[in-house]
Order: sequence, then C-alpha cells, then structure tokens
Amino acid sequence: MSYEILPIHLAVKAMRDSGYKNAAYAIAELIDNSIQAGATRVALICAEVERRVDVRVRRQIDKIAILDNGSGMGADVLRAALQFGNGQYLDNRSGIGRFGMGLPNSSLSQAKRVDVWSWKAGERPLHSHLDLGAIVAGNMREVPTPAVRAIPDEWKKAGGPWPNSGTLVVWSDLDRCQWRTARAVIENSEHTIGRVYRRFIADGRVSIRLASFVADHPTTFDIDRLALPNDPLYLTTGTSCPDPWSKDAMFEPWGGATPFTVTVDGGEHEVVVRFSIAKADARKGHNPGDRPYGRHAAGNVGVSVVRADRELELQLGWTSRHDPRERWWGCEVEIPAVLDEIFGVTNDKQCARALAEMSMLDLDQVWLREGYGSFQELMQAWEQDRDPRLVLLRVKQHIESNLSEIRKKIAAQTARESRRENRHDPNSAEVRGTEATRKRQLEGFRGTSDADETKTDNERSNDVRQAMVDAGVDEAEAERRSVEIIRDGRKYEFVHAEMQTDAFFSVRPKGGTILIQLNTDHSAYKHLVALLEQDPEASDVAGLRDRMRKSHEGLKLLLEAWARYEDELSDALKDRARDARADWGRVAREFLRED
Repeated sequence: MSYEILPIHLAVKAMRDSGYKNAAYAIAELIDNSIQAGATRVALICAEVERRVDVRVRRQIDKIAILDNGSGMGADVLRAALQFGNGQYLDNRSGIGRFGMGLPNSSLSQAKRVDVWSWKAGERPLHSHLDLGAIVAGNMREVPTPAVRAIPDEWKKAGGPWPNSGTLVVWSDLDRCQWRTARAVIENSEHTIGRVYRRFIADGRVSIRLASFVADHPTTFDIDRLALPNDPLYLTTGTSCPDPWSKDAMFEPWGGATPFTVTVDGGEHEVVVRFSIAKADARKGHNPGDRPYGRHAAGNVGVSVVRADRELELQLGWTSRHDPRERWWGCEVEIPAVLDEIFGVTNDKQCARALAEMSMLDLDQVWLREGYGSFQELMQAWEQDRDPRLVLLRVKQHIESNLSEIRKKIAAQTARESRRENRHDPNSAEVRGTEATRKRQLEGFRGTSDADETKTDNERSNDVRQAMVDAGVDEAEAERRSVEIIRDGRKYEFVHAEMQTDAFFSVRPKGGTILIQLNTDHSAYKHLVALLEQDPEASDVAGLRDRMRKSHEGLKLLLEAWARYEDELSDALKDRARDARADWGRVAREFLRED
C-alpha cells in the first residue's frame, strides 16, 4: 500500500476541477503561453468528426488545437511545461505568464489527453504528452521525455503557412468541454478571447485566428476569421461591437485615468482606474438594450480587471445585477503583475480575489473588524504603516463614488429618452392635458397663461426657452424643446430639476405654456416619478411588479401627507383647503376622463 502525501492520480483528478469558468478561459491559458513565448500569430483550430446520432448524421467536436509562431521550446523546457506547478516563467513578473499551471491544468480540465509539439527555428519538432487514463492507472508517473516526432498532416494543412518556430497543443478525448460543436466552441470563445486580449489585438501585437474543419478535409474551413478586440469600455474602434458601433467608439470617457501609487519592497507601482459611459446616441430610441449592440454590451457588464495588458475577469460584485442599464457604463482597473499577492490574483488568472472580496465588503465592517474607532482612523493607520491593503480601499471608494454619479446620469438619460418619446405619443399626459385645457377654454374658463397665446410663435418660444434655462435645463435642450412645444401647440411641459424649496413641484406659466417643474430632490419624486419613469428594460417581470407596488404605496403616502396637512390646519384654513381640494378634483376629473 502506498502512503504518498499527495497521490498523483488523485491530485491530477482534483486539478481537473480547479474551476475554469468554461473552455474559453482554459483556451486563454494556452494563448497566454503563446504570447509569453513571443508569438505574433496564434490560431485556435477545431477539428470535427461526423457521427450518426439516431437517424441523423451530426458533426461533433473531436479535437481542439492552439498553434503559434512563438520561439518554441527545447526538450527540457517542453518537459517542464507539462509539469503541474513548473514552467519557464515562475519568477518572471514582466509578462502575462508566471504560475506554471497553465498548460497541464487548462488542458486536462477539458480533455483526457494533451499532445504538444514544439520546434525552434531550423530544428525538428519535439513531442511529449499527458494522458489522464495512464496517470490514473499509475502507468504515467513522469512527463514522457520529448522525442522528435513529425507533426500530423491534418494540422500542418489546417495551420496555413507553417511558422519557422512555434508550438502546437492538441486536446483530444474532450470529455469536459461543454460545447459539442466547433461553431459553439469558437463563437462562445470569441467574445471572451477578444476581451481578454483586446489590447494585444487592437495594437497589432498579436493576431488570433479562429478556424474549424471536418476531419479528412483540413483545408476546407467552415469558419476562418480573425478575432476582433472586445472592449468592455467601448472606447476602442474597430471592435466586435455590432453596427453602427463597429468602427466608432460607442462610449465616451468619464473623467480621466486615475492612478493609485503602491509601495512594495521599496518600489513604487501604479494601479490605474478608468471609467466610460454610453454616448447619448447609443441610447436613443425605443429599448436600445434589445438592439444587437445593446445585447453585446450586456455581455460585458462589470468591472474589468487587467493585469499586464491581459484581462483577468469582469467582476460583477460592483454591479446591480438585475438592472439592465448597468450595460451602459464601463470600468477598468489596471494592475501590474508585481501586485498579484495584494490583489489576490489566482493561479489560473481568472480572478483578483482580494479586489472581488473588497467589492462586497461594507466599509464600516473593515474598521470595526480591525479594532479602530472610525473608518478615517483606519485609513490613517494603514497609511502610516504603508499597509498595501490601503490601495484596495481607495480603489473601492473611487469606483463606488464614480459609479454612483454615472448611474445618476444614465438614469436621467433613460428618463429623458422616455419622456421625449412620450411627449409625441397621442395618449401622453401632455397631449391629453392640452386637449382638456382647450375644452375648458371653449367653455369660458381662462387661465393666466392663456394671455401669452396672443404673442408670436417666436416670442413664445423665447419665453419658454428662458424659463426652462432658469429652471436648470441645458441651453441646447431648452432651445430644442421650446421650439417643439410651440410647434406642437402643447399647453404643458414637465421640467425635472432640483429646487431649493420643500415643494414637490412648481407651476410657471410662460409663453402660453405651463411649465411644471418637478423637484428631483423631493422624496415624492424618488418614490413616484423616478420609480415610474424607469425604462421597461430596467426591470424583469418581478422588478416591474415591485415598482408598481412601491409606486402605489408612494401615491398613498402622498395622499396621507395631504390629509395630515389638512388635519393640522386651523378651522378657518381647513375650509379653504377643502375648497381647493374640491376644485382641483373637478379639474382632475376632466383631465383624466377617458372619452
């Protein structure tokens, strides 16, 4: 009986469950090795076979290969590369590799066998492999000594112009790859690969080819294209984002790049945080989130953590997961490899665990747990001690404060687009209110605002524009809206802006139009207007039900507030309030009439 501390067959089986999110991230490990080896061209090539399933012949994935034109490996390096926890770059912090787990761990997480051929310029290819079946049976206790072996003809043909030096990794017996066809592997990997290596692809350092063929036809490709960069900040041009944003940037920068300096082992290193927000043009029209580019953005929600120009992950802990509007902002945290331990970078390069944990941490709990009297006291102590964790707290504060402002702008942008559509709706409140007012005018009821209807259209438009600017509306928007109001003959227009008063709204007759300014700083605005004006894309069915419930409660609270207001008045004022309530009710009945 063997009493090994770590029985090799059990260890390797456990490593298969090490947690790659999917095959795309396992493939990315191999691309890391290629880039670290100086490759400028990398190819993901999938081979399919045709199998009869019931009465139908179906294509299924048979092998997955990564081919590069890197520097290639000699025998010793190749053998070490197939060892778990070994490799060429264990102590190298200058590149995207380092942990020595990539090739064997990623390969056996998806397949039972991995074959590797590698060759240097002017030399014949060397081959070695790992076979899970042999390892579990106890027949493979060492990485086989690399030997000269010809590269199979199918890969020579499928690889196109063959590189003078490079490496070919082939996975076979794909028992754990969740995608069963070459198209599924490529299309599901393309989004991830384009995002992970977006900087390398965008600046031309690396091209990544995506190709597939059916066995026995290695020169006939069903898919053969280059991966495009996928920028979750949408500031890069020429990306995989669908038209009309494939050539132009769909977002714009929010502020500038903010650096945070960290001192480690006597050296200073920078963590850089960037933000972006969707351009107004990207959010125009009805439900932009359901358009191809909106759906593309939905696949890039989160804070992108970039290490050595390579993305580790999109962290979701910073997001409101059930709010589809989260797709309209971007955030990137760039860290140098020397800060791996501080940020908790895992050996599969899929996570910066310490930053992810910080995103979900209540800051009050930090200083309480550390035994300080306040958060500021904790910050001061960590600063004096040069505690490297301080950068995590500062990055957290910076991300949260900026996202708060960005979300406010996106919410205002959403509401503005919704209101713009509604104003032209024949059933909108503005149109129905105008019709009810015209009817009352014919019945002999006159209002203060009616006198200005005798002015010229230009005079009325100028009056309305100035009143809107005074209320805080942007000059250009006020100009556009004032022209629309007079042109369409609308009697009412709503302005959403903060007011230095306790009033929920104000009424300003100008240019024959009644401007109703809603106080965005009032609790009633938050409980009713903001809640009801959210775009439908911002909620699922459960979310819509919750909004209806909250708005119903908000309306009842508003009426309760009026009831209490009347109750507290003196008897003399109570009569005036009741009369006003009755008169308002009569006008409201006419405005709300459905016929």
